[in-house]
Amino acid sequence: MSDRLAAHWPPTIRNLPARTRRRMLGVAILTPLLVAGGLGSIPAHASQDSGLAGCAYPLSTQEVPATDYPKIRAQFAGSRWLDLRIAGTAYVDLAMQLPTARYTDGYQTVWFYQRLSAACAKHRR
Repeated sequence: MSDRLAAHWPPTIRNLPARTRRRMLGVAILTPLLVAGGLGSIPAHASQDSGLAGCAYPLSTQEVPATDYPKIRAQFAGSRWLDLRIAGTAYVDLAMQLPTARYTDGYQTVWFYQRLSAACAKHRR
């Protein structure tokens, strides 16, 4: 009875001719490469939002020089998303005021940073 059932199974790869095995291996190797190459050539969005580019600065672990603040603010100001535009420009404006800030407990900076990081995370998906 087991011989009758085994006759309906597809042949294993070792029973295939060498030419067929080579073609199968070629297809198995080339298909992921072609798919990856095709997906890589498709633009992610029509254009990357400038606000998302601005998210790289405040959320990085490196110190950003004060001379870069106007450039970063312009990136946030050009964002197409309102919440990212407002949170980004407010955070950079606060960062420009911090060298002269007095009588603050630091919570305002934390709140602005949380609002900016939430907006950046929302639009990076």
